[in-house]
Formats: sequence, C-alpha cells, structure tokens
Amino acid sequence: MALNIADLFEHAVDAVPERLAIACGDNQVTYRELEERSNQLAHCLSGSGVGPGDHVGVYGRNSIELVEALLACYKLRAIPVNVNYRYVEAELRYLFSEAELKGLVFDRQFADKVAALLPDYPDMRAVLAIEDGSGADLPAGAVGFAAAIAAEPTERDFGERSPDDIYMLYTGGTTGYPKGVLWRHEDVWRTLGGGIDFASGERLADEWEQIGRGTAGPTGMVRLATAPLIHGSAQWSTLPALFGGDTVVLMPQFDPHEIWRAVQRHRVNTIVMVGDAMARPLIEAYEKEQYDASSVIAVSSNGSIFSATVKDQYLRLLPNVVITDAIGSSETGFTGLGFVSAGTKKAEGPTVTAGPSTIVIDEHNRPVGPGEIGRIARGGHIPLGYFKDPVKTAALFAEVDGVRYAVPGDFARVEEDGTITLLGRGNTCVNTGGEKVFPEEVEGALKSFGSVFDAMVIGVPDELLGQRVAALVQPREGHDVDLAALDAHLRTQIAGYKVPRSVWIVEEIGRTPAGKADYRWARRYAEEHESASNQIQPA
Repeated sequence: MALNIADLFEHAVDAVPERLAIACGDNQVTYRELEERSNQLAHCLSGSGVGPGDHVGVYGRNSIELVEALLACYKLRAIPVNVNYRYVEAELRYLFSEAELKGLVFDRQFADKVAALLPDYPDMRAVLAIEDGSGADLPAGAVGFAAAIAAEPTERDFGERSPDDIYMLYTGGTTGYPKGVLWRHEDVWRTLGGGIDFASGERLADEWEQIGRGTAGPTGMVRLATAPLIHGSAQWSTLPALFGGDTVVLMPQFDPHEIWRAVQRHRVNTIVMVGDAMARPLIEAYEKEQYDASSVIAVSSNGSIFSATVKDQYLRLLPNVVITDAIGSSETGFTGLGFVSAGTKKAEGPTVTAGPSTIVIDEHNRPVGPGEIGRIARGGHIPLGYFKDPVKTAALFAEVDGVRYAVPGDFARVEEDGTITLLGRGNTCVNTGGEKVFPEEVEGALKSFGSVFDAMVIGVPDELLGQRVAALVQPREGHDVDLAALDAHLRTQIAGYKVPRSVWIVEEIGRTPAGKADYRWARRYAEEHESASNQIQPA
C-alpha cells in the first residue's frame, strides 16, 4: 500500500473525474481538471529542477492554484512549505532560509516582498506568480503561473511514491519563530487525513477504502473550510475531502457574510473553522441576515478554543446541526473530540473525549488521574520531529510505559468522567503568586460577558506576584464594557486569582490569519500601552 497523499488524491480522480472538486470565489474545477492542472505544474517544477525532497514555498491566500501547488509537490515527492502571507520581509527572510526553499509559488500581490528577497536566494529554481488581479510587476526571474504550465503535459507519468515521503507544516510564530514539523505521509494520513476512525481508533483497511466510501452515493459531501490553506486546519479539511471524493469550498478571505452566501450557493453540509475568532463573527452575521443554512448538518472547530457561549449561539440559531470540537496540534494531530447538539446537553467549552492514543501525563511522564492537570500526550502515529532542530525534537517526545508519545506542551485537566478539558499551551501560562492560570480558560469566561466580543489573556510583570493576569478586550460593536460588572461576572465563572487585574480595551484583537491568538502582538501592545491599562483592585 502506498498510503501517500498524492496517491490517495489520484484514487479519487480515477473514481469521480467529473465531480466538482473545489470551488473558490467565482472559480471551480472538477477532479479531472484539478488533476490535469496539478500534473502540468508538477511537470513545470520538475523541468525547472525541483525534485524529490526539495522544499517549495506556497505563499498566498486561498485559491485553486494554491491547492494545485500542494498536490503538484506531493506528486513529485517534493515538500510544500506553508508561508504566512502576513509576514514582513524579516520574517520571510528567516523562513526562506530556515526552510531551504528551492521553489516558490506566490500571489502576485506579494511581488514586491518576493523581489526584495530573490537576489539573496540564487538556488531558487522555480518562482511562479499566481494571477490575483493586483497587476503588480513580476520580480526578475519569476513567471506567471498560468503561462508557466500552459504547454506542460497533463499526463500522470510520475514515479512510485512512498508512505515515507515527507509532509511538513510550519507552525508557531505566535510566541516565537515558526518551526517545521515533519511527518511521514502515512502517519499524518492516519492522524488527520481520515486513515483512522477518530472515535474508535480503527484503521482503514487500505488506501482505496476512503474513496470507496465516497462513491457509495451519487454525490459527495460539500465541505467549507474557513481558514487559510497556510494553516493546518484548512489543509486537513481540504485533503481528506479530496481523498473521499467530496467537494471543497474555499474562501479567498474570511468574510462572514460571504461565507454564508457560499453556503447557500453550494449547499454546504459541513463548515470547518478555527475557534471563536471565526465562529463568533460567523454566527452573528447569520443572526443579522438569516441566510439559508438548511443544508448544513455539522459545524466543526479545531485548533483553538470554541467556547460554550458561542456554541450556545449556534445551537439556538441552528438547532438541527451537530457541533464537533476537535483538539490537537501540529505536533500531535487529533487528540480529542467533543459532540453536542440541541436537546442533548448544555454546550461545553473545550472538554472532549480523549482519542484512543491520547493520555495526560505529569512532569515525571506518568499518567494523571481524575481532577489532576498534566500535559497532553499522543502515541501511535506521531511526527518525526522538527526540521533541523534535534534539541527541540528530543524535547517533543516522552516515553510512557515503554511507548513513545509526542508531548508538545498543551495542558489539560482529566475530569471525573474521564473526559479532558483543554487548558492551553504551557508557554502562555501565567504564574501569578505561585498559581498557574491558563489564558484560554479566562478568555472563555471573558467572552461569556454580554458586551465582550473577543478577548486575549497574558501575564504582565508584577512586583508582588511575579506576574498578574491581564486581558485585552474587544467590545461588541456599539457596546461599552462596564469593568466593574465584568469583574463581578468573572468571579461567578472562575476563581478570584484568575480574574484579570489589568485590562486594555482595544478596537480589535490581534490574531493570525487562521484566527489563533497572537501573543506576541498582545505582549507588545501591553508594553506600549502600560500606562493606559485599567487597573482593577481585587474584591
């Protein structure tokens, strides 16, 4: 069995060539068209000297061409590298060097940044610009994407591939420079790509079972991914759908009203998002306009906190949907899943049933019991480590009872019923007077207050406590936040030592393109506006 990303996609092409594969904005392609264009791009890259194991930067907003770039690399056994389109020149320079890029596919609107960098990377063998209507001048050495592939053959005539081929995802950047997480194709498929049942842990029998299920009916599911493809959430919403013959709807940018229009137009069945930062504006746009969402049967969040307050909004306005809340990281893949629907139970925060290979361990690498807090650890199919970083790779893994686990530093509490509640990444934990406070728990409590739209929690220096809990709060449009009332509300939700003592009211919370908290932005803002914070005295 190949168990390779490119092979899994090609099985779907052979089974449903005329089924709609991807819709993005006004553009769409069938599986056959997506296959042929990806083959052309793969031949173009190969003809430029890009081969197995080479790294190709993928730098742009969501588009069909970006998916073609991913698939073309996998077909060649090359390795696509996700490049954050918000990066400034210094960050791009770091990533281009660190990832050892040999090729680049980029949106033309970023041509000025690419032009500033290319002279320093003479080993770049192929540089292709996706047309986006910007009209920017192409850098020297770059060619237009469409023109570059136009004369290339559409045939699939590539060599054999391996389950040991490498998938890499650059992650992080909210608290430091990003790191490339390395996976074998088979392992990442078994973890995130549908090669294993998330609830039972049962493995698919072979590489054809996924598309076999997808062709059991006359049409596939229609799945909408709200996040950008530079984020693992969107990649692993898109790729498994393509393996199963489903239709993927991508958004060129995050616009809540445009998303609902796409839901109506394409009769979307499943919406996948990244936590409250996307979920809340999306459901509030729906409440204002009352779009036709009768086709939607599931709303799924992964990669960030999906708070109980926002889940309740969905269940109130879309009572026929099932909400799934998946937790995990780029270093572990799937680690737990929660389900909730109207009439079953009150929506919970990030409390889920642990996956079959997930445990919670203490600082001595021993499993913890009910009521205890520890680090989430995942065994089974896990990554190889970090690209070019043996020290961080060694720190990522732990052995528990003779079994190797990936332990990236996410903390969780084991509940009495065996479920686990996600608390957040350890490097964002606030140590205040010896007590540990996990920002995501406090953020969930803040967002349950009526006039708060979004919030981020950090620790700031305190002479007495070492650190004190601080919050940046974005009010709901047209509302003011009564800080005294907010403080009183929080004390009904969380322990007093967790309640923020310093609060900044901001116009908008800084987040990554995928909606994850940008803690570097928050700390910089707090430092620059230290004198402007609202100091709240403990009750």
